Amino acid sequence: MLLYKQKKNQGPKGNRLLISVTVLGSSGPIRFVVNEEELVAAVIDTTLKSYAREGRLPVLGSNLNDFLLYCPSAGSDALSPWETIGSQGVRNFMLCKKPKTEKREDDGRSAEAITTRKGSGNWKAWINKSLNLKISSH
Repeated sequence: MLLYKQKKNQGPKGNRLLISVTVLGSSGPIRFVVNEEELVAAVIDTTLKSYAREGRLPVLGSNLNDFLLYCPSAGSDALSPWETIGSQGVRNFMLCKKPKTEKREDDGRSAEAITTRKGSGNWKAWINKSLNLKISSH
């Protein structure tokens, strides 16, 4: 008699990482275990599903193409969705919503204007503002 369920073959085993993804505007990070060979797009998808399952605010949606994953310690460029999550060598990430783009006509030509909702801003500006220490003299 089997007392436990046998695990299915999960394919090639790689190193597993506990990562922490901070969603801009949320109360705290989301932590979960991923394979280091996992693509950034899959990590974004898992983060959005976990975020929604936990009922966190603000409501983000489920389209992973609307988001960018940043590595705050590695640079200012967003990670490519086709990179592996382990390629950065870090475990802390930040998830930000992409700025909305809308097309408008100017003199018969099509131009893209980037509009952001009030308060979303740049994540670097938000971090700098949050860490800004105001020291008053007596």
